This record gives sequence, C-alpha cells and structure tokens, in this order.
Amino acid sequence: MEFSHIPVLLEQAVDALAIKENGIYVDGTAGGGGHSSEILKHLTTGKLISIDQDPDAILTLTERFKKNENSIIIKGNFADMVGLLHSRGVGRVDGVLLDIGVSSHQLDTPERGFSFHEDAPLDMRMSQSGTTAAELVNTLPAGELRRILSVYGEEKFAGSIVNGIVKARAEKPIETTLELAEIIKENVPQRVRRDGHPARRSFQALRIAVNDELGVLERGLDGAFELLGSGGRLAVITFHSLEDRIVKQKMALWCQGCTCPKDFPVCVCGNKPKAKLVVKKPICANETELSDNPRARSAKLRICEKI
Repeated sequence: MEFSHIPVLLEQAVDALAIKENGIYVDGTAGGGGHSSEILKHLTTGKLISIDQDPDAILTLTERFKKNENSIIIKGNFADMVGLLHSRGVGRVDGVLLDIGVSSHQLDTPERGFSFHEDAPLDMRMSQSGTTAAELVNTLPAGELRRILSVYGEEKFAGSIVNGIVKARAEKPIETTLELAEIIKENVPQRVRRDGHPARRSFQALRIAVNDELGVLERGLDGAFELLGSGGRLAVITFHSLEDRIVKQKMALWCQGCTCPKDFPVCVCGNKPKAKLVVKKPICANETELSDNPRARSAKLRICEKI
C-alpha cells in the first residue's frame, strides 16, 4: 500500500539535526518516509531508526528502505522509544525528529475515518487498534465529551454539539463520519457554518482523544531527550497550539537554569540548564512551500540541543 505524505519543513527539519555521517538518528513519526529518506542521504556508516505505529506506514517504509543498510524500521509508538531502542541495544542517539499529528495518508484514505469530507466508519485510530472514535461518541458521558471537544478542539459550541450527539445516539448509534459531521453542523450557529467546515474542531478533538496524542507527545518528548547524547538535537514539528505549547514549555524547562528566588544572594538549588534552544522562535513554512502544500500552513518547528 502506498503511504502518501508530503513531508513538511523537510529541509529545515533535517538541517536542524546537524547530521553527522556516522551518527545515530531517530525519526519517531516516520509515516511514508519523507523525512527519513532525506536523513538517510546524509549517513555513511550511521544509522536511522524509523518508528511508526501505523501498519500501512510500516509496509511502505519496509519496501522503500529494504536495500538501505543504514535503515532500521520499528513498529511502535514514539512515546515508547526508550524501550524500543534499549531492546535493540541502542542507549544514546545524536538526534530525534518528531513530526506530530495526522498524516496526509490517514486524512486522504476515507476508510480510516479521519475526514469529515468522505463517508466512512468513524474510526480515527492511527495504530488501527484500540478504541475507535465511534465508541467514544456513543459511550462517553456527555460531560466527558464536552471536555474533549472544549479542551482538545477548543470548540466554543461544545455544549450544543454534545447535546445534539446525545439526542442522536439515543435513537441509533452514530457510526459514520458524515453522520457525525451533519450532527455537528446542525448544532452550531449559521454563521459558524460559513467559516470553514464546522466539524473541523470536533474531529480534531476526537482524533486527539482516540490516539491520546497529547499524552503520547509528553512521554515522547521526555523519552527523546533521555536518549540524546551531549550535543544531540531534538527537532519537533507541530500543527496546532495545544501541541506547540507542550513542546515550547518542555524545551523551556530543559533550558532553565537556577530556580532560586531572585532575591537570593547565591544559588542554592544547583539547577543547571540541560539544553539550549537552537532557534528562539519556531520556524514556519515559507510562501513557496505553502503554495505547494497548504497543509504546512500551521506547522511550527522547534529545535533544542542537549548540553
């Protein structure tokens, strides 16, 4: 199966890793291998470990890099990268790249249930295993559904949307993407329907909940930083404010030095920075990339280096 995905901020992300030809690198969200392929071009005796939880991605990566001796492919979640690498005898790496969020392949394959533009089973599982979006929509208490839409989707009309969901599911289970999209559309003000598709935020929220994306990101960042050797770099591409906030705060924490109150004459905490920012502000796509790939519009790349 072809896993189609246009890599976002390709050159910037790969440059951010400052690749050494004999180094060990991790592409924690390899997808179709766009970033992985570019990293491999810079290696001679080094290794690239490409990780993905999606079986479709693993099939594509295995076929694409089957003749590349520098490539190691692992099926798994990047949140578990420490264990995945340790089990293969890898304790330190020179760089980690994380391209967070849903892939073009997942969005553009209707039967995966990520899109509100095509009718398909309401699925949204990146790993193709575990709880589906349909199960959440049909079984969660109204209060929990409201929380998911409000927090993960920043949806202002979460209350009315959930009221519509609860009413609909009392009559029959909500099973498809277009069923849910229509319920959402019917339960937001008319003006909202003219400002992009009204289901966008709710679908994002359910996708995040189904895949525990923010929890996975927290664990994945900690694991990546743990694996980095001195001078190793972590490059992270995010696509919405919730993800970017987590990455920004985590990197700021690693870069923080003394935490003593400012009126202390000397430091007593002994805390020293564990990392430094490579760029102070996130790198975004330029106009050329945006014209070729509109999905890069919200992408932000942040980079830090372990001290």
